[in-house]
Amino acid sequence: MLEARESVRDLPTYHPPLGGRVGLRLDFNENTVGCSPRVLARLREITAEEIARYPERGPIEAVVADYLGIKPEELLLTNGVDEAIHLLCETFLQPGDEALVVVPTFAMYEISAAATGARVITVPAGTDFKFPAAHLLSQVTPRTRLIAIANPNNPTGSVAAPASLLEIASRVPQAAILVDEAYFEFYGETQLAQWHELPNLFVARTFSKAYGLAGLRVGALTGNAKHVAMVSKISSPYNVNGVALACLPTALADQNYISEYVVQVRCGRDELQQEFSKRGIQYWPSQANFVLASFGQMKTPLIQSMRARGILVRDRSRDYDCDGCVRITLGTTEHTARLLRALRQTLAEIGAKEVSAK
Repeated sequence: MLEARESVRDLPTYHPPLGGRVGLRLDFNENTVGCSPRVLARLREITAEEIARYPERGPIEAVVADYLGIKPEELLLTNGVDEAIHLLCETFLQPGDEALVVVPTFAMYEISAAATGARVITVPAGTDFKFPAAHLLSQVTPRTRLIAIANPNNPTGSVAAPASLLEIASRVPQAAILVDEAYFEFYGETQLAQWHELPNLFVARTFSKAYGLAGLRVGALTGNAKHVAMVSKISSPYNVNGVALACLPTALADQNYISEYVVQVRCGRDELQQEFSKRGIQYWPSQANFVLASFGQMKTPLIQSMRARGILVRDRSRDYDCDGCVRITLGTTEHTARLLRALRQTLAEIGAKEVSAK
């Protein structure tokens, strides 16, 4: 009888709550107003002939590499960062290997690594979700072949010091070190091109967040050219669709749009954190486009009341050490003002005095 591999049968299933997302979407860390108007104009120009052709990734990879200041051979465009994670695991992991993941974090690291038959070792974040560099290094063994680090981290918004990331890559040369910079634009620090000194280092970027292209599914895996070539071997030549490839150069060219949006998000992030501080609600300072806060037993009423006011926020209670926590995405100045009005009304409705710190 046909059966899936044991490592696949035992995988947890990742079910993002995508159904019924009506209202202001502050639950999935998306751009709240969407992509640049120039991208929409480019979409309208796409011809039937372009859609009929198989997509050609190489020329667009050269454009993206030039924008990032790296060589084309140091970059592979992927179907979102999800595929970059999957390809990295498939290239460097096999049964009996070990992968280290700091938790709480993005679920796909563990899922993609475990699917290969590798053993996933979860390392708890430190107090206040601080990056546990020393503890992580203490878990390294000769079987360690992958360490995945989101920086900034999701769902906490916390970051690892650049020196810590470089130390890890230096001390574990037998492992692929993935630094996932999906939220780079909201933070500003990068490990890009550090693989010139540390060839086991990879950096992932996405165009789903600040660029507002989540529906087109396009990301990038960057790293040492020799290792990127190995990852490319198992990638489909047509993994990124032609519409995404057609629009990506236009999105990159409109940096004014990205900069203006990022400024609004950062200001909104500060406003939301100040609101939490004034109300005594525990939150964790974030360098991403969201803030994680603890509402304790009031978590479910808060989510439901916010939804009734047309605003979606994300329950993160199932994440490691996040019981009672809610993650709230920031967007434009207008959307932040709407969020804060609804939040104040909701807290009054559910009894703000009963909100408990984690």
